[in-house]
Parts: sequence; structure tokens; C-alpha cells
Amino acid sequence: MGNYSPNDDFPGFTNTIDVLPSGCQPLDRLENNSRTVKGAKLIGQDNEALSLVLLPLKNWSNGSENSYRDQDILSSDQSLRILSNIVSAGAIQSSGLLDEIITELLGFTASVLTLKSSDSNDLPAKSFSIIKKLLDNSGSGIGSSYFRHWTALTEMFSQVVGQNAESLGRVLYESCACITIMLSRVALGLKASLVNETLKQIVDHCDSFGLADLLCLCLSNSGSSLISGSSNLLRAACEACKAIWSLIDSMEILSVKENICLFPLKSLRSNAFHQFDNNDCERSSLVGAESTKVVDVLTRSFLRSKDIQVAIYYCLHQRFEGPLSAAIQILVRCCFHSGTVPSILCGLPSSLPVTTIVSGGGDGTVTSEVFSILSFCASSSNREPQTGEATNPKCKISNPSSIVLHSCLLLATVAQCLKSSGRNSALFMLTTNPKKQLSRLSVLAHHFSSEERTKSSFKPHCASAMLALASILSLESSISTESSISEIAMPLIPRTATVCDHLKIQPIEENEAGLNCMLSYWHGLRDGCVGLLECRLKWGGPLAVQQLCASGIPQLLINMLAVEVESEKDLVGLSPVGVVWTISSICHCLSAGALVFRHILVKSEHIRLICDLLSDIYLKLVRSWRGPFGGKDGVRDIVNAIIDLLAFPFVAIQNVPGLPSATASVNSGFLLNVGSPGGRICMEDIETVRAFETNTKIYIQILLEVGVPGIILRCLEHMELKYCSKLIAFIAKMTCHRPLAVELLRKGLLDPFRMRRLLDSSNPREVTLDALMIVSDLARMDKIFYENISRADLLEPLKEFLTHEDPNVRAKACSALGNMCRHSSYFYSSLATHRIISLLIDRCADPDKRTRKFACFAIGNAAYHNDVLYEDLRRSIPQLANLLLSSEEDKTKANAAGALSNLVRNSKKLCEDIISKGALQALLKLVADYSMVALNPSKRDAVSESPLKIALFSLAKMCTHPPCRQYLRSSELFPVLARLRQSPESTIANYANVIISKASEP
Repeated sequence: MGNYSPNDDFPGFTNTIDVLPSGCQPLDRLENNSRTVKGAKLIGQDNEALSLVLLPLKNWSNGSENSYRDQDILSSDQSLRILSNIVSAGAIQSSGLLDEIITELLGFTASVLTLKSSDSNDLPAKSFSIIKKLLDNSGSGIGSSYFRHWTALTEMFSQVVGQNAESLGRVLYESCACITIMLSRVALGLKASLVNETLKQIVDHCDSFGLADLLCLCLSNSGSSLISGSSNLLRAACEACKAIWSLIDSMEILSVKENICLFPLKSLRSNAFHQFDNNDCERSSLVGAESTKVVDVLTRSFLRSKDIQVAIYYCLHQRFEGPLSAAIQILVRCCFHSGTVPSILCGLPSSLPVTTIVSGGGDGTVTSEVFSILSFCASSSNREPQTGEATNPKCKISNPSSIVLHSCLLLATVAQCLKSSGRNSALFMLTTNPKKQLSRLSVLAHHFSSEERTKSSFKPHCASAMLALASILSLESSISTESSISEIAMPLIPRTATVCDHLKIQPIEENEAGLNCMLSYWHGLRDGCVGLLECRLKWGGPLAVQQLCASGIPQLLINMLAVEVESEKDLVGLSPVGVVWTISSICHCLSAGALVFRHILVKSEHIRLICDLLSDIYLKLVRSWRGPFGGKDGVRDIVNAIIDLLAFPFVAIQNVPGLPSATASVNSGFLLNVGSPGGRICMEDIETVRAFETNTKIYIQILLEVGVPGIILRCLEHMELKYCSKLIAFIAKMTCHRPLAVELLRKGLLDPFRMRRLLDSSNPREVTLDALMIVSDLARMDKIFYENISRADLLEPLKEFLTHEDPNVRAKACSALGNMCRHSSYFYSSLATHRIISLLIDRCADPDKRTRKFACFAIGNAAYHNDVLYEDLRRSIPQLANLLLSSEEDKTKANAAGALSNLVRNSKKLCEDIISKGALQALLKLVADYSMVALNPSKRDAVSESPLKIALFSLAKMCTHPPCRQYLRSSELFPVLARLRQSPESTIANYANVIISKASEP
């Protein structure tokens, strides 16, 4: 026998085409010898013996005329048995020999597959099985022949999967397993070294060959078989999942090698990052870009095929570690790719509106299965909690920590995607069953609390369990602790000391993926810890907030946002969702009192640090982020979180009775109060709010020093206006403070293009209302802003809003126009040119009471400064008179009376109409109606709030003109005015005296 060293190149087999005698006695002897390890190894080292073994297989690939006889099938089957024994004994060590045997087997298998006969199905299955073992035993080296083997395998796999025959179950499994082995070795090779040409060739071939489609077809065939009640193709489904994951993994590794893999916060704080141009922001978030096409194919197939959904479910249900882990990894990426996938995993109806809350995650769903897997992992580590989830006791998992890590990341991703889609209830994942809710939340807590008890380091699987729990709890949007979910969750959240330990910045060992503080390319190590901290601050009440702040939590949170390092290692571990939760947690800390407020917000360095997260570069990074809380929704979330923080003092002050409140619209106040701790602090600690008020000037100065007004305005460039409601509300609130308003104007608040965007009719109602309020507040504040308002070219939009279908918009438009006439006649000629006065008069008869009130206000101011608009306003007189006689609010009547006063203030040209249209009589009637209250000393407060004073003032003005004096003297209600001279309210008595005195003049 000739012996070969394992490292020698294989010179090729001897030509033995005529050596094999009839009866195959040499093969019988070789088969007997191969049954022992020693015999198998001897055969493996003998070139001539191996030639005999391979001869029956060669005859198939050579197309011998005697091929395909029963005897050939038997001898080929015998050859395969011998080869299987040799390979199992590890007898093939030479890489050259391995390649030659694989080549012969591939040729043989391709020939057999052409028969398409069920009688020969066993041969390709056995051949694929041997190829699989040879590939698995071939070591880490990938030679030039590897790509040749790959293309041959994929061609045959295409044939097998395309036949969709139940009888090919084992063939499909074994061929798919070969694909899996080769792809897994590609992934390992890419991780271990620089990219070589063969590895890149294989990855590129997967794309051009359409391998993802074939693997999806394999899953579909398997799922169809499973639905019919057969498990014949289940193993093929498991291998297909593993192959898909290896393919995605390989492409992601390539992407990481070619692009920077950093969280946006790390990119922002990294000194090295500042060497990049802003246009390179997207490159830092391109992980997964190479695999997008594969994930897209899989996601589309998953969404339209119940068969594939069933196949993946069974891959999870089997509890075999490889396919289970692969299926989880695949589903995570599908969730990123389509917001519909998380709903399917929870079993939610496809037509369900996002605002409708139903029970999700029930038995038979993927979500339920993942919770069962976590329960199984807990029991396998002999620390089984009372989970209430069904498990498979026959299965064992060698690395439960890894399964826990990825299972929890899937749950976290599902929850975060549901949140991004607008679903705000944990019931979508936990069902409405209280026992299941408790068991599922408890099993998550178990996986991090068990490590907490042992005081071990912050391990990735523990951080992942925290992230899953925090993400599910984030679906509960309510601040109050009345939610049953919050009541269950509060005892499960880690102790304050544990949270503090986890938030301290220190070097952390790299996890299994070598990602240091990254649980995955999209999830940070500290995300979950910060998320649970936010829950405790949100639901724990004032005492919990005080305790956490006393432990130094606010400074720890600030420190995490501030860390700057030059190395590529991320020592913080905050993905975009973690950053949002960090900002939200800081905001909740503000309710602890004035000391914390001064420590956090009355420091320019902290405001600058926080506003870095609104910088162009960070928002671009978030916009290009492919994971949860990325894209346009991610930009919205971080902007809104920071606005809640920056607006906290203003919101708190505005909501305290007796303190000077912000004068921004009720609408903007409402938006900023929704879910904000600042909105509830007034009910709990008025003294703290008084401290906020005391520090308001300093705080505003810091906002100006950091440039917050300009930063907030720039955020508009990064957001669609349908997401800008809270942003515009904050701008409206800042506009109420003169120094901030001046800076906003200097930074282009009223830029014509920007205002056209803000006042576009397609915008959300909230944006339109607050944009109008901004104009109104600026106009009310000072006439020096009129020029800015004029340059913004707003009169046409305001004119259109006067006939808007929404009464709130009509009311705000009237208010804005009224304030634009408050200080001077600057806009009078423009109002006439745009024919706005007529529409304002029509609004006096508007169905909405607030619109009527502000229309009277606007008409009064349009008549106040001169009589230029008197002719246009003439038609308003009967409308105003009618309002005085109707059951209107006192403020509306006061505005109407004031407007009538102004219509005679500057000339007498409208006096005849004032008399003939009944306006003067209406004023006298109003005075008479309120006179009894005015003469009663106990009703002084009621008098001060009534329109009586304004009506009397208006009558006094009208007495300036003879026609009005004459009418008053002749009125049957004139004696009422004489009696009012006895009113205990001095102002009323004085007005009555003036009127009587003037009326007596000729």
C-alpha cells in the first residue's frame, strides 16, 4: 500500500476502470475493513483502495452504457457506505484528497439527480451526507476548489428544491445542510481574517444565483408539508434557516469590514469621527446594507406565505440550538425591514388599527414561543422560575446564555417596532391574561436578577433581558401607576444600587460577537438598564425619584452622554433608543426639586451637551440608522425627548395656579404636557415650581448662550412637518419670552419659505394652530415685530384660514389678525388690499363662540388707530349689535362693545349706522341688564368680570358725537345711567357721570 502524508497534495486516483471483478468481492472486503477505525484509516491512506471504492461512482459520472442497472445502484450504495465509514473515522486528512473525493461525489450526485427516480433517491441523500461531513472536516482553509464545489452544490440544490417532492425529504435536507456548512465556513473565514477572493466570490454568487429565493422556497415547501401533517421536511426547514442566517451573517461581516460600525452617540463623541465629512454619516450606520437584498427577499416571502411562517415557527419549537438561534436572528432582521412582521409574530390581525388594543402573543404565536424558549433556558440552568410557559423537556441547549441573549433581543425588537408603529400597550405581546403577563415579565427579570444575586459582571444576556423588559414596558404610555402591567413590573426592576453599578462607565469585556458594549449591531449594552430606570422614575412616584436622585443617577446619566474616547471601543453602549431613554430619565429627575433642576439645566455645559444631540451631524446619524429608533421616526423621538426636557421648567410654571403662566396657546401647552413630568409637578411641589420661576431668567440666558433657539429651528430641516407638532409647540412657548423671541427671529423664524411650510394646509392641525399662535404672540408682544411679520407674507394664508373648516384655526386666525392691529395701523392698508375685513365681519356670526370672540377683538383693533378702514367695517355694526343682545360669553360682549367704541373713536362717519342699526340701543340694553349687579355691593367681583365697564366706556366715547348724545337723551333707558352714578364700583360710577355730563351737551 502506498502511504501519503496528510499535508501532501493528492496526485490523483489510479485508473481502475477494469479492475473491479464481477460480484464486487474487493468492495465487500473493503467494506468489512472500513467498519473499524484502523481499517478505515488504512483504506484512506491507500490510493488504489480508494480508487476501487470510487469506481462505481465514477461510472455514473462518466456516463457508461452499463450505468443505472440495479447492480450499479447496489455497488454505488456500497461505495457510499465505505466512504461514510472512512470519513467518520477521520481517515481523510490531505486537502488534495478531500477535494478529489468531493469532486467525484459531486459528479456522481449530479448524474443520479438527472434520473428523477424515487428508486435512486437514497443515493444522492447518502452522497450529500458524505459531502457534508467532508466539508465539515476540511479545516479552516478554503482553497481555490472551494468555489467550484460551491457552484456545483448550489446547482444541485436548485434542482432538488425545485422538484417539491415529499419523497425527496432527506435529499433536500442533506443538500441544504451542505449549503449551510459551506456558508458557515465562509462566515467563520470572514470573521477570522481579511476578506480573500474566494470568500467574496461565494457571497457575490449567492446574490447573482438567487440563493435566498431558493432557501425561501425550501422553507415554503417544508411549511406546506408541516401544515399537511407531515414532519418529513422539518429537518430541511431547520437547515434552510441556518443557511439563510449564515448568508446574512457573512454579508454583515463584510459590511462591518468595509464600514464603520458605531452607534450614533459613539460616532458623535468619537474624536476620530470628526475627521469625517458630514456626508459620511450614513457610512457609520451601513451594517446590514450588504444583506438588505437577502432580508428583503426573506421578509416579502415571510409576509405573503403562511407556509414559511409555519416553517420558521417549527424551527423555534424544535429547540435544536442551531436552527433555533438562526430563526431568531432572521426574525430580528425581518422586523427591522418591515413593521408588519412584529404584528404577525404577535398574532395581531392585519387590518387592526394601531390604536385598537387587543390581546396579542397568545399560544401558537412566535412571541409566545420565544417566551417558552426563555423559560426552557431558565430551567436548563437549574434556576427555573414559575413561568407558566410550555417547554420541551427532551431538548437541551449547550449555550443557554447565547439563546437568552438573542431571544431577548428579538422580543425587544418586536416591542420597539410596535412602539414605532404607534401601538401603545404591552397587551399586544403579553396577552390579556394576568397570569401570562406575570409569568412572561418574571422570566425576563429572572435572566438578569439571577446574575445580580451572584454579583457577577454585567453580562450581555443579562443586559439583553433588561432591554426586552424595558422595551415591552415602554409600550405602556401612561405615566400613572394604575396600569396592571406597571404594578407587575415595578417589583421586577433592579434595585437602585444595581442600576447605579451598571451605569458607571468602565471597560467591559467584549461579548461573544466581539462588539464590546454592543449587544448586536443595533442594541446597546446599557439600553435596557436605562429603559428600566426610566420606568422606575415614571411609575415609582416622588419617593422613588428622590431616592434615585440621591444616589447620583442624574450625574451618571449626564456622564454617559458626555463620554469622549479616541479608541474604536464603545464604553457607553447606548443605541438611539438608549439615548432617548436617557434623556427621558433626566427629564423625570427634574421633578425631584430645585436642587436637581439647578444641577442639570442651570448649567450651560449640560445644555450644550444635550443640544449636541440636536446637531445636524447627530440627527443625520439617527436618520441613517437602520435599527430601532432610527430613520425619520428616530429623529422625531430624540427631538421630542429633548424638547420635553428643555420645556420642563416652562411647563411646570405654566400649570401652577397663581403664578404668571406662559402665554403660548392652550394647544401648545397641552401638547407639551402630554406625558410630561413637568405637567404634574405643580400638584406635588409648588415650592419647587416657585424655584423654577426664580431661575427662569438664568435658564433663558443659558438657552441663548448655547444657541437653543437656532438649534431648535434647524431641527425643522430634519423632520417632516407631520412629526413636528411638539417641536412647533416648543417654539410657540419660547416665543412668549421676549429674549427668546428676538433670537428666534434673528435665526429666521419668520423666513417666508419656512412660514409657508408651517402654514401649509396639509399640515397637522397642531402645527397650524401653533404657527398661528407664534404670529399672534409676536404681534401682541411689540409693534417692532410687525416688520418681521410683514416680510413673512402671511396675509393670504391668514385670509384662507378665516374660512377653514376647523373652528380652532378660524379662531386663531382672528386672534393673530387682531394682534397685528393692536399697536399701530401698520397692516391696515394690507388688510384692505387682501379684502380680509369682510371675512372678519362674517366671523362675527361664526358658529364657533371662540371665533366670534376673536373676530370682535380683531374688528375693534382694525378700527382703533384711525378711520382708514371705517367704510370696510361699516357692515360689522349690526353683527356687533346682535352679539350684545345674544346669549354670548361676557368676554365676547366686551369685545363687541369695545369694537363699537372704536368705530366712533376717530371720526363720526359711522354714527348714523351706529344708531340706525341698533348698536347704541344694544349697548344701553346691555347696561340695563347688568345694572342691578353693579348697584349691589356684594356683587363687586361679578361686576369686574362683566362687559358693563366696556359698554359704559363705549357709550362715553359715543357721547363725543352730537347724534349719539341726542339719541341717548331720548332713550327710555337713559335713567338707568343716572342710577349707576350710585354704584359702589368707582369706575362704573365715574363712567356714568361722564356719560350724563356729555349727554347734556347740545
